[in-house]
Amino acid sequence: MFPAAFDYRAPTRLDEALSILKQHGDDAKVMAGGQSLIPLLKLRFAHPELVVDIGRLPALNAIKRDDGHVSIGALTRHVDIEHSRELASSAPMMVEAVRWIADPLVRNRGTLVGSVCHADPAGDWGSVMLAFGADIVARSQAGERVLQADGFFQGPFTTALRPDEVVTEIRIPVWKGHSGGAYLKLERKVGDFATVGVAVQLELDAGKVASAGIGLTAVGPHNLKATEAERRPSGFFTARSRRTRASSRLPGLRRLPRNRRTTCAGAPPTRRTSFVSSSSAGSGPRSGARGRSGHEGLT
Repeated sequence: MFPAAFDYRAPTRLDEALSILKQHGDDAKVMAGGQSLIPLLKLRFAHPELVVDIGRLPALNAIKRDDGHVSIGALTRHVDIEHSRELASSAPMMVEAVRWIADPLVRNRGTLVGSVCHADPAGDWGSVMLAFGADIVARSQAGERVLQADGFFQGPFTTALRPDEVVTEIRIPVWKGHSGGAYLKLERKVGDFATVGVAVQLELDAGKVASAGIGLTAVGPHNLKATEAERRPSGFFTARSRRTRASSRLPGLRRLPRNRRTTCAGAPPTRRTSFVSSSSAGSGPRSGARGRSGHEGLT
């Protein structure tokens, strides 16, 4: 199937891109890696009047440490994250989670920021952003806004971004002390959408859980932050947290209409992720199990 007709612009300056978005608003769609937008266009699930390709904008593909966080630019590809030494030392769950993203072909072209902005409820990166407590930096002609990941995802393929805004970077907080995390995903087959996934980031203090971040994939209309569950492990010894039933940590998990299998499948991966995160916290960078794939929404 062929896409409906649309205009195409490829600005070479950020201010030019912002001007185009200001002029066209909802009629425009931003494209970074194009790994989900292009299939949506071909299937005619999306039919914007204008596609704004930001792939030529300069200085938006860096990964750098800055004032307590790691900044990841809008054009940073999955493969860049996979081989980033900075993320391997500062936020190793990022390097582990990227291996679950689709396949090498998609990872070579797709971007983290595009995936997050696509806001697929079955997308992997949204849960990782919620577990880390990431900040999303959006720019428009009116200025800059910093949006918290918790609240950024508002529904299926819907975010808190305004039509005239473009995300320029995502900031991943560097957790202090002994910390570690993991992302695990259940999928029917390699390359399929996530049936369920969970990201867990823990910080330890004297052998106890000082704080926790938990993000859930494919158990709601968007990636969910398990706020109540995050409070439960605080103060637990890590050995005890391994034995705690995952179902007791997720009191806010809701049953989705016509999707019982996805909701009920949430507990086992969560229990296993808690075990991996607790045992790895403070152990430094690690390669983790090689993730398989799962189609990730990328714009």
